[in-house]
Amino acid sequence: MNTFKHIGLVAGFFLTVLLTLSSCGDFLEEYSQDQYYPSNYEDLDELLVGDAYIQRSSSTGNFIHFLADEMEEQNTSYNGSSDISPSSLRGSMFGLYTWQVRSGQNEDFTGFNAENDTWTDIYRHINIASNIIATAEKMEGKNNEEKDGIMRVLGEAYFLRAACYFYLVNLYGKPYVATTASSDPGVPVKIEEKVNDIKYQRNTVQETYDQIILDLQDAEQLLSQTGTPKTIYHADIYAVYLLRSRVALYMQQWQIAADYADKVLAGKGNLINLNNSAPHSDFLSKTSTETIFSMGGYAATGQQRYMLGHYRVANELYNSYDDADLRKSQWYWKMNSFIGITKIAPVIGTSEIAPTETNYYNSQYYGGAGGEATVSDRFLFRSAEAYLIKAEASAYLGNEQEARNRLNTLRRNRYAEGSDYTVSATGKALVDSIRLERYREFAFEGHRWFDLRRYGVCEKYPESKRISHRYTVFNVISYRYVAAEAHVYTLEPNDAHYTLPIPQEVLDFNTGMVNNERHDINYIIDEVKD
Repeated sequence: MNTFKHIGLVAGFFLTVLLTLSSCGDFLEEYSQDQYYPSNYEDLDELLVGDAYIQRSSSTGNFIHFLADEMEEQNTSYNGSSDISPSSLRGSMFGLYTWQVRSGQNEDFTGFNAENDTWTDIYRHINIASNIIATAEKMEGKNNEEKDGIMRVLGEAYFLRAACYFYLVNLYGKPYVATTASSDPGVPVKIEEKVNDIKYQRNTVQETYDQIILDLQDAEQLLSQTGTPKTIYHADIYAVYLLRSRVALYMQQWQIAADYADKVLAGKGNLINLNNSAPHSDFLSKTSTETIFSMGGYAATGQQRYMLGHYRVANELYNSYDDADLRKSQWYWKMNSFIGITKIAPVIGTSEIAPTETNYYNSQYYGGAGGEATVSDRFLFRSAEAYLIKAEASAYLGNEQEARNRLNTLRRNRYAEGSDYTVSATGKALVDSIRLERYREFAFEGHRWFDLRRYGVCEKYPESKRISHRYTVFNVISYRYVAAEAHVYTLEPNDAHYTLPIPQEVLDFNTGMVNNERHDINYIIDEVKD
């Protein structure tokens, strides 16, 4: 086990409520303000499932799709209504969608929405995982079954803590660059289990990644000795392998990334052939042969609606698919100007309507389908990622035939039979093809924003994208919303706003904590468009 004990941060104002564990029953007896003593590993397992893993009902990280080039405005309605639905996310996502100095900036610049929900929630999960680790390490199993159970719980807790820190540092820390990571501010690291009533500062990006790797090493050691879990909501050794491969890819450790991708493919390399799937079925699900692990909620369909003042799939993303690419017809629904994501199953019931009806998406996907989703759109691990990590790392290493083989294996399962799916490119063109494939394959699965960040600092073929988001301003005339003008905000290549600001609530509590560089992003006025 690692003994790395680097004191970082969890803001005291939310750590004091760390273990209010009513959902886990009454097996945790309070000993002091911040110490609890479960009696066996089953109790810890219950705590792990009920409170350590991010729950399917959670909204943690639900803003991730608004940051990059996956989503855009929808300014017409299927029924011609000029009302803006109260469920619109315009106000709550404005500061993020337009990359404001403060992520909670409201749309009329009169105040701020809460900024620390995701930060607070992820640190809560980190601290619960740390408590589980500290407790489980003191347990001694009476028999092989108990010993195996303790190892599994420990391994999952280490994996979970690594996954949470990886998510945080890629939101609030600079992208990993080996030459500057030791000085670039990352996120506060705290792995000891007790609550410290002190103010914290940020650890470096390097220190954060060091902790992630240490936790993954422990998780690998432990979960390699345990069996396969009964559900995809428990991490297994293949989830560890895939996260370790992803971490190495972000750190530009190409050989390590390729080696761990191979470990995933050796045991969980199944791909779904879309030629055998029906449009708008249930590609993303807990029963999919591609699914390795999932935690957290699904928000994508609930963030898109064929209504004035809502959002839709970006045309740039939709148009990136070839017509022979079955993902275009199976993963999306298009009607007039609206495009919706349909990777998950629609809600089929007494109100079922045909896909040719203009209200099809609102009826079958908006709200309901996302609420019934069995996997996350932010914390989902599936086998396709291992193929594309292997392809990308191999391309950087100069193993271009291997890169093409992995890329084309994936594409063969996504394109219509008889079509030309093969990529024969070399050099930068090959890398561009792999990056484009990630854009298509992982749309609305939480990868795109992080990918754009790391491409910008990649030693081989660095590329930083210019992204523009339109934000229409409405006037209310006779109780109806009328589009007045469009404000176009642009995120420039290598912009400092590719890293989110530290939530203001955290800065207010932790006096002296350094924020990330920020500057005003001004808009230009353009004509209103559908």
